[in-house]
Amino acid sequence: MDNTQLLPLHSPKNLEVVYPPMSSSKPTETTEPRAKGVARLTVHIPSAFRGTSKRPASISPSRWGTLEFKFYYVVALVAVPLMGWIPVSLSQTSHPNYPMYARRLSEGWLHGRMVDNSDAQYRSFRSNLGLLSLAAFGYLIINYIRWILSTSSFANNLYLIPTNVVISLAVVVALHGASSLKVFFIITINFLIATKCRSSKLGPLLTWVFNGLVLFLNEKYHGYFFGSLSQSLEFLDDLSGVYPRWHVIFNITMLRLISFNMDYYWACKSPETADLTPTTLNEKQRTSLPHSDEFYSLVNYVAYILYPPLYIAGPIITFNDFMWQHRKPLSMRTRDNVMYLVRFIFCYLVMEYILHFMYVVAIKDRKAWLWDSPAEIAMIGFWNLIIVWLKLLIPWRFFRAWALLDGIDPPENMVRCMANNYSAFGFWRSWHRSYNLWIIRYIYIPLGGTKNVFLNTLLIFSFVALWHDLTFKLLAWGWLISLFVVPELLASYVLPVSKYGKQPWYRHVCAVGGVLNILMMMAANLVGFVVGVDGVRFFFSQLFGTWEGLKFMVVCSCCLFVGVQLMFEYREEELRQGIVRRC
Repeated sequence: MDNTQLLPLHSPKNLEVVYPPMSSSKPTETTEPRAKGVARLTVHIPSAFRGTSKRPASISPSRWGTLEFKFYYVVALVAVPLMGWIPVSLSQTSHPNYPMYARRLSEGWLHGRMVDNSDAQYRSFRSNLGLLSLAAFGYLIINYIRWILSTSSFANNLYLIPTNVVISLAVVVALHGASSLKVFFIITINFLIATKCRSSKLGPLLTWVFNGLVLFLNEKYHGYFFGSLSQSLEFLDDLSGVYPRWHVIFNITMLRLISFNMDYYWACKSPETADLTPTTLNEKQRTSLPHSDEFYSLVNYVAYILYPPLYIAGPIITFNDFMWQHRKPLSMRTRDNVMYLVRFIFCYLVMEYILHFMYVVAIKDRKAWLWDSPAEIAMIGFWNLIIVWLKLLIPWRFFRAWALLDGIDPPENMVRCMANNYSAFGFWRSWHRSYNLWIIRYIYIPLGGTKNVFLNTLLIFSFVALWHDLTFKLLAWGWLISLFVVPELLASYVLPVSKYGKQPWYRHVCAVGGVLNILMMMAANLVGFVVGVDGVRFFFSQLFGTWEGLKFMVVCSCCLFVGVQLMFEYREEELRQGIVRRC
């Protein structure tokens, strides 16, 4: 693997493409072919289809029907149901450890079962899904009425921005009450930094320092209290709104603040590029191509920063992309939006069944794994990671679906299933993808890109960890991730696909490397998002410190080897159809 392929690069500098003048006011067409067969299981992302004429010449013929893969199917048919049955058996009322975590369970609605609703982050979304759905419906109705009442046909959607600004301000006030004043104050200061500094190098410096300082102070002072400023203002703390903890979701807002300032800075640095008005734009071009100065206005800024469908949790869309989609609306197929909603509903129901039949979050929180076997302990960790994946995927898909129905197409955040990853680099391209693209544009490229891969990776994952939460647990996670990408880098250097890719043994050696990658990624993410350093130390003592644990790890590694081979072939199937997801 060439180092230049480690991350999906797109430079914030001038595009080399020469764009023709805008010749049509019609929406940009989305005519990309869709995946077929088994490849349809993965969600579609723009620009993934390269065409069969551009696919690599080294693609192998299909292995799905070979004797080797028939053996893999048998292994999967035994291993996968067993992986599901183990946590289900641990969640029975007859299990000796059940009383240790029973109090963390709530009344459920499926088959008379209790539900493990103990994860606070997902519980907040799950409990408010009905209210959020009503808010989304009301917002879409208002914009539809605005369109109906339009006295003339518009060549773009810029006419919606003033309405969106009014709605956005009302939504923020409803969410945060008097604390919305804090949000408005911060975004005003950020806007002044951008507009006063323009093309000065002081602009990016002040932008990063200001937003980093706000992030730190938000955490330290828990969003601040009016009463700490003056007793006479203490009554404002009681006007808290529907979601008082505005500083918790400010992390997402901060990314948009930096995006606007940096996009404006680059636009001021390259005014000749900002004057281009192309006929059509792909996803990468919408992000990189700047606008002329008048589009970086306060009204557009507020509409972008506080855009209701994406305000709470994202996905993250850059300011340039947001404005291009208003200037040149995308033509979205109704069928695609319906299928995306179906995907969301399916994932939501899968999560409900998991929470009703696998109480692994409560088991993890109460450390109720006394007398459990290494296989059972491993499955507690694995299914906790699956729940982490789903609890992020479901809100992100809800908010993205809301934006899609409003005519805005933000990046898909979760491209692959968590269990369909064998590469550390591929995993981070598909996990929180919009954040990954943001990091590449605003951190990775400015730091030099592939010129200093390991150092940049260390800095980036340290930033990612601190951005998530100012705790040692997540900082340790960031450092572990940085450390665990080293073997993949070394392997790609020692055994490059360009030299050994056609050798019959190469695929199997890569699969062994994939198994090691999976084990390391699971360990790092268990540290960061599930059980912390002490919990992983206990898991390791059970899995590697006993003969029973070592025997399980041998069997587990063999099953993972089979899984990686299936992942390889799945991606080969995508390549045969001209689909390159690079993850």
